[in-house]
Amino acid sequence: MNSQLTAYISLVCTSGVLSLYLCLYVFVKRHNYTNISYFFIFYSSSITIYCFASAFGLMATTLEQLKFWTMIQYVGMPFSPPLGLLFIMQYFGMKISLKRSVSLLAISVISLLMVTTNDYHHYFYRVFEVDPNLGAPYIHQEIGVWYMIHGVFIFGCMFASFLLVLSRWRETAKVYRPQLIALLFGQLVPIVTAFLYLIGCTPHGIDPVPMVLWLSSLLYLWSISTSRMFTVMPIAKDVIFNSINDGVIVLDESYRLIEFNQASKGMFPALNKSMFGMDFGKVWQALSGESFPFILGTSGVNWELQLAAGHLNRIYQVGTSSLQHAQNCKGLLLIFTDITELKRLQLELEHQAYYDELTQIFNRRAFFQKSELDYALAKESLVPYTIILIDIDYFKRINDTYGHYIGDQMLVHVAMECQTQLKEGMLFARYGGEEFVLALKGRTVFEGEEVANRLRKHIETQPLMNTEGFIAVTLSCGVAEADLERYETLYQLLNKADKALYAAKHEGRNQVHVYKEVLTIK
Repeated sequence: MNSQLTAYISLVCTSGVLSLYLCLYVFVKRHNYTNISYFFIFYSSSITIYCFASAFGLMATTLEQLKFWTMIQYVGMPFSPPLGLLFIMQYFGMKISLKRSVSLLAISVISLLMVTTNDYHHYFYRVFEVDPNLGAPYIHQEIGVWYMIHGVFIFGCMFASFLLVLSRWRETAKVYRPQLIALLFGQLVPIVTAFLYLIGCTPHGIDPVPMVLWLSSLLYLWSISTSRMFTVMPIAKDVIFNSINDGVIVLDESYRLIEFNQASKGMFPALNKSMFGMDFGKVWQALSGESFPFILGTSGVNWELQLAAGHLNRIYQVGTSSLQHAQNCKGLLLIFTDITELKRLQLELEHQAYYDELTQIFNRRAFFQKSELDYALAKESLVPYTIILIDIDYFKRINDTYGHYIGDQMLVHVAMECQTQLKEGMLFARYGGEEFVLALKGRTVFEGEEVANRLRKHIETQPLMNTEGFIAVTLSCGVAEADLERYETLYQLLNKADKALYAAKHEGRNQVHVYKEVLTIK
């Protein structure tokens, strides 16, 4: 064995030993790393097999031995480029499905089968023999159809890996760039060497790629040990950007559209990349058919936006944030948070809190909250303020005779019929049980008496119709006006109206009584 061949074998063995060391090192420490370590273990294992099989092939003395070790090489070599690509994709946080992985490795499996059965079809090597001039282990070969397919595929995988790493350079923080350098040169070294081999710039009959893979292994080992490649990694911008649930629209300093994420596309289906460079006002007009309702330019502001155009019937909270690009250009982020469901729940809770569940009019809590404010304003501006308390006559008798279901129907019926007689600005609520309350801001007691009589007469002519037939119903009302010349609380005013109501019921029901200071009940 000549010294040149010995040097070749030494270089190939060095590559194999370093690849094996890397594989074992990562395997032992795999629990300290993320899932990317498993991709790297398979990747370095395939390179290890390739290198050691190449070393044994360089020691072969017969054609049968050369064929055998070539076959073993193809247990590793055709798998290393696609496994390297999968490793790079995982490194950048790209989603790798099982289907995608199997598809990438399918050609490698076919290549292995083709080499194993080459003597039967010669689709991989048309000629594979010992070089007649140099002798074993030098090989004279003529490539077949599948060899070309295989070559294009592995070159494509390595080149795709290189371009993928290169494309992330600008958006990767400086602290992670040593990792990218290791990945770049780790992919570039075998690409350049394989290219030189194909154009005949390397020793004839010898595959030079395993001789240089030790350099890639050293780069990976340096990156793993010094820059923590498997524990601290950059995650691709688009992975983070497109995994945000909020819609994010990026504008430049002139408020032109320059980027948007997948969530934005889901919120506004008409949004597309052809709109890049357009003024956002025009973009929004195209998306919603309306002008953008807010003034751009202010950072840290939150607005609420409701869209009802076309199929868009959503409510968004729109936030803004200033953006500083790497080139020192100012821009603006618009962040759209879909709060439609939150608003629906909020309105539902508010409705439950302030509306009577049965009659769907204001409840006692809502009445006091709204009337206390109106009452205070009326006193401040010396505007008349009148309260009417309304009671359904003989309501207990209705419940006892027809049951509580009919009683509930009667409450709903009275509430609905009263509402048909009320005007805007009148505050109507269920006060409790069979009692209702009506607050009239800006109306005197005489106007209140008129309103109460109108309600009473209307209800008297509108019996409840149900399966039991017609059930007549009447109302008793007590009316009281606030005394603005002296201190009087809303509760005191309600108490006056309650006394007037009691008088109306005491004197036979189905009538309206107005509170008077001299009013007494025997």
